[in-house]
Parts: sequence; structure tokens; C-alpha cells
Amino acid sequence: MRTKSIKKNVINVITLGCSKNLYDSEVLMGQLKASGKEVVHEQKGNIAVVNTCGFIANAKQESVNAILEAVRQKEEGVLDKVFVMGCLSERYKPELEKEIPDVDAYFGTTDLPQLLEALGADYKHELIGERLTTTPKNYAYLKIAEGCDRPCSFCAIPLMRGKHKSKSMEDLVLEAQGLAAKGVKELILIAQDLTYYGLDLYGSRRLADLLRELVKVEGVEWIRLHYAFPTGFPMDVLEVMRSEPKICHYLDIPLQHISDPILKSMRRGTTQAKTTALIENFRKEVPGIALRTTLIVGYPGETQDDFDRLKHWVIDMRFDRLGCFTYSHEQDTKAYELEDDVPQEVKEARAAEIMEIQAEISWSMNQQKVGQVYRCLIDRKEGGYFIGRTEFDSPDVDNEVHINAKDHYVRIGDFAWVEITEASDFDLMGVPVQQNSAVK
Repeated sequence: MRTKSIKKNVINVITLGCSKNLYDSEVLMGQLKASGKEVVHEQKGNIAVVNTCGFIANAKQESVNAILEAVRQKEEGVLDKVFVMGCLSERYKPELEKEIPDVDAYFGTTDLPQLLEALGADYKHELIGERLTTTPKNYAYLKIAEGCDRPCSFCAIPLMRGKHKSKSMEDLVLEAQGLAAKGVKELILIAQDLTYYGLDLYGSRRLADLLRELVKVEGVEWIRLHYAFPTGFPMDVLEVMRSEPKICHYLDIPLQHISDPILKSMRRGTTQAKTTALIENFRKEVPGIALRTTLIVGYPGETQDDFDRLKHWVIDMRFDRLGCFTYSHEQDTKAYELEDDVPQEVKEARAAEIMEIQAEISWSMNQQKVGQVYRCLIDRKEGGYFIGRTEFDSPDVDNEVHINAKDHYVRIGDFAWVEITEASDFDLMGVPVQQNSAVK
């Protein structure tokens, strides 16, 4: 027997995966709101739109579980309709339609107009950069390009997102101005590959030029760079980072591995020597830069020697932030032709060993912050603490600065100078201080 729906004519968008997916959800929500629809993000409504991730096995399973949960709620009468969008739907639409037929419709990564039509809304071309942000009011993601032209053997993103396509500088500046008008102080630039920006539109890499335009936007005080590919990195970006105070001394640059045979098989277009020289150049050109990277262990053919080389390199490089994933054997990728010959338990043990090493590095580097004063952006209040970040920390993935709300007050959404008093592996404790006593 069907029960009465929770709320009528309310569209609940559920987002899985990365910040690029979150951006897409925000664009969808902005379009729906412009058409007069009531829309919420991960709350309650009688219509569900599940924005899926199809990157690796764990992410795919999480997306499938979310779809199945929505279908279950539909069967129980909690939901009236269920729609699925995003990467998993783009990549596996025929299989999903066959295996989970109770979903009302599936849409790929470029099917926004069709999805809006199914939801009773019109696609409005004039809404350049307009979206309903879901992040705290002080920061927002700015997607500067879609898709990827890189040939990495392990990656299915080009299958789901297509070729690299840059947005124009004019449109991005307009979007940044709109976000700043709403109180956004930090822009986090995202793409599958930031460093490729401009090649398709302007015939050359123009990330540095884009940064020079974005720093002119009044109200924006921090600009952070995520997902920069190492091969062919445009070095003029470092000059802008060094000379423009608004550009955070922070770079997310996924390196994936360091053993030359593995890098060659991964089709990364680089070597250990070149990668090491690049990292050293970053640190020389921008002293104090915080570097975040991600690694993959258990790639086909990864020997103990390959892993030991990676492990010792991580120890030597001392990255500020690091994440490690186990290799996922993805159909239709170049690496799928290889034998997935590293046992899962070995993959997991290697990932755990890398993260244990990184925890020690992070603890050591954080101890050096004790007694230092940093300008922090305060994101939220949680569990009796105000939670903020330094310019060297990105939301959700990096260190947070905790300020005891019983003893101190800082305004959420604003900057505060904070002296670090304690440090653990991945978090900092601090107290607010007057600006004239701050050093950075």
C-alpha cells in the first residue's frame, strides 16, 4: 500500500562524487529555481534526482546504492519519481536501464536540457554562471573547463565527460562577479585538468591570464587551484601565484605514481626525474607553497620494487597533503587490457602504508605550525567549535583549524587571524588574535 509523499512538487538533488559533480548539481538547481520549481539539496522532497559518480569501483557502488535506495522509497510511496544523472548514467545507461528499470529516466553528463524538460522546467541559455550554491556562503567552486584530453591509461573520465572544453574568460569573470556579490570570498578553481585551460579556445595555455582577470573581482580574497596535471605545467602560473596576494600558495597536482615503468604504462608523459624537478621548481618559485597530491597503488604490474620506490619518494618529498587510492580496473580504459594482477589485499595494505607515512609527515609539519599565526577563513560552527582553514587548506580534504566557541568568538564567513596552540596529524587548534600581532 502506497503512503503519502513527504512533500509535493519538491525536487531533491542528491550529489555523489567530486566537487565537479557538486557544481553540476548546483547548475541544475539554479535552472530549476529559475523555472519556478522548489528544489532542495539532500533534504526531503517527493522527486529525487541522483547525480552519480562513475570514477572507480567504490564510487560506482555508492552511486548504485543511492539509486536503489531512491527506488525503494519510490516503491514505498515516499517518492513519486526518481531520475538519475551524471557520470555513472553517462557510462552505463543501457545496463542501468536493464538492471534498475524502476528509475523514471536516466540522463548523461550533457543531457541537462532533457533532464530539465522531464522535470517540467525550461533550459535557460541566458543563465550564464547562475547556480544555487550548496557550499557555505564564504566559498564556492568555479568550474573553468569540462572534459579531458589526457590519455591516462587508468582513467575513464574522458569516456564520461568527453574532450576538454574551456569556458571563456568573460563568462568565468561574470560568474565570479556573481558569486562575489553573494558574499563568496574564496573561489576554488576546478576542472579535470586546470593546466589545459585555454588551449581549445585560444590556442595556448591561458590559466595564468585567467587568474590575472579573476584577481580583479572585488570581494574575492582567495583563489585556490585544484587538479593541475603535471606534464606541460604552465610555469607562468607560478609567477602569478607569487605576485598576486589573492592566489593561495596551494596547488593540488595529482601525480599518481613515481616509478618510471608504472608512469610509462599509465601514459602520464613524465618520469621520476622530471616530476621531482617539477616539485623542486614549485618550491623554489613559490616558497612555502602547500602541495597536495593523490597516488594510485596496485596498478597492473606494480612490483614490490615499484611500491618501495614510491614509498621512499613520498618520504623524501614530504607533501603537505596526500591521498592514496587503490587501483580500480575500469572497463574500456587502456589499462583494462592489462592483467589486474595485484591482489586486493596487497593494494589495500600498500595504500594503508602510504597513508601511515603521510600521517607522520603531516603530524611533523603541523607541529611546526604551533605558535604561528595564520589568516583563517571561518566556514562553520560545529560541536562547540568554530571551524576554519588557512590558505594552505582546501575544504573537506585538508587540515581544519578548531577554535573553542566557549572561550572565543569569530564570525562565520569572515577571516580571522588565529594563533595555532595545538596540532594533531590532520587538525589544528587555535585562538583568535589581533591582526597587528599576526605574521601569516
